[in-house]
Amino acid sequence: MNKVILIILAILLPPVAVFLKAGVGKHLLLNIVLCIFFFIPGVLHALWLILK
Repeated sequence: MNKVILIILAILLPPVAVFLKAGVGKHLLLNIVLCIFFFIPGVLHALWLILK
């Protein structure tokens, strides 16, 4: 999948980007929890996962 599209999704909808990159698992669950409590840490986690 194109990284540019994943980066845009990570900014707009972080859990969707994490799902497309890592599938269903611990990263998706962690990202959903981060997005529920605070949106910015969810975005940072998604960007970290995509760019690593």
